[in-house]
Amino acid sequence: MLQTIADQYRTAVLVPVSRGSTWDGVRDGFGPDIDVIDRAPHRAFDAVAVDPERIGIAGFSDGASYALGPGLANGDLFGHVIAFSPGFIPSAARRGQPRILISHGVTDPVLPIDRTSRRFVPALQQTGYDVTYLKFDDAHTVPLDIARKAAEWLGWNDPPAG
Repeated sequence: MLQTIADQYRTAVLVPVSRGSTWDGVRDGFGPDIDVIDRAPHRAFDAVAVDPERIGIAGFSDGASYALGPGLANGDLFGHVIAFSPGFIPSAARRGQPRILISHGVTDPVLPIDRTSRRFVPALQQTGYDVTYLKFDDAHTVPLDIARKAAEWLGWNDPPAG
């Protein structure tokens, strides 16, 4: 599904994988996984033409929480942060003002929306972030229509200038 949407919107997608069973920032702070994410853009820059205005970070579940942490800490690099069903926001110093899209299923039994997104979306908005919040009638998943809405939200339909 992700590759189909990426192709449709002419977007390169880089998918780093955690070194363990989940992202280290979820367990006990940033470690080897953040090093992987730090190196990943350099590999992408070597492989494809990258418009620096069109760099984002995204994830689902623990990956969504992890996208929020480095995304907000590096908001001067990542202009867009997409978090599908995040559980929390790792604490780190924040830089920049990335646009944020958060989606969450209202019947999510894994990361219940009332204990997660419904709490920190307003907090992000109160601190000045531009947050788009998509709730949907489903559980712990990324429905196809939500993935498409996220791609449309990016606004990257047109090829980069130059």
